[in-house]
Amino acid sequence: MTLDISVVVPVYNGARMLGSCLEALSRQALAKDRYEIIVVDDGSVDDTVATAKAFGVRLLEQAHAGEAAARNLGTRESNAKWIAFTDADCIPTRRWLEHLLIRVEREWQNGPVLGVAGQIIGSPSNSPTARYTEMSGSLKMEIHLNHPVFPYAPFTNAMYARECLISVGGIDERFRHYPAPDLHHRLIRMFEYPFYFEPKAVVLHQHRSTWREYWRQQYGYGVGYAQFLLLYKGQIPWDLQRELAAWAKISLYALQACIPNRGDVGLFCRGRFIQQLAQRLGFARTYWDKNERRIWEDGVANRS
Repeated sequence: MTLDISVVVPVYNGARMLGSCLEALSRQALAKDRYEIIVVDDGSVDDTVATAKAFGVRLLEQAHAGEAAARNLGTRESNAKWIAFTDADCIPTRRWLEHLLIRVEREWQNGPVLGVAGQIIGSPSNSPTARYTEMSGSLKMEIHLNHPVFPYAPFTNAMYARECLISVGGIDERFRHYPAPDLHHRLIRMFEYPFYFEPKAVVLHQHRSTWREYWRQQYGYGVGYAQFLLLYKGQIPWDLQRELAAWAKISLYALQACIPNRGDVGLFCRGRFIQQLAQRLGFARTYWDKNERRIWEDGVANRS
């Protein structure tokens, strides 16, 4: 019997948090014969594989090739109608899959559906880094889905029709970070099917707990955003003048971070400076790199 949903969880050295994710997925309210859990290990060297095996999930393994390749592998190996993406640092609520499936099945009565995304909420934490992440709203699904030019659903909590993912060739594996906007853009261009937001389908995200971890994450986002702009340079122009203006804004954030404010105001100013500086460094190192530009020359015209 064909499954309704395959939950694809890519992971690289994520043993510390993977157990909580798989525990939540194994206790979903949706009937067990309607979904499967596919963990794709991306060449981990910690206890990730052992953790996945302990939960009896379907385990796929590949040499370290990145998040995009891992999600593609899970999608190809699935036979389900829907592919639900989440991450090892996430804890889906008990009715997550049920709410996603109810929504697409209801909307399907009016015609084909591309997919659905749910709400992302920070897992309870006393960490200042986690507190800033919540204040910044960087994972608010509504913000991303309502982007005027490139709406998208973060893979933390998104479900797509498998046949649509296969038809567009899956995720572009050149992306080391930030692959979701490109995938979503290609999908909505090829398929004029609606994509929905279901706020009842909630995933708790375990935000980075230290500024060092947060810095690495945000640096990666900057790398991914630079790759995205290189791919879509026909639609999103970027030049030295814009780069200098971005650095001028960083300088302003640095000054604001130095003001001795306490409480959430001070935390927000410091966090914003760290976030924006890390992203800007990752972006600049990638966007202006000649080798990186050559990687993205192939296919630019077809995506713009």
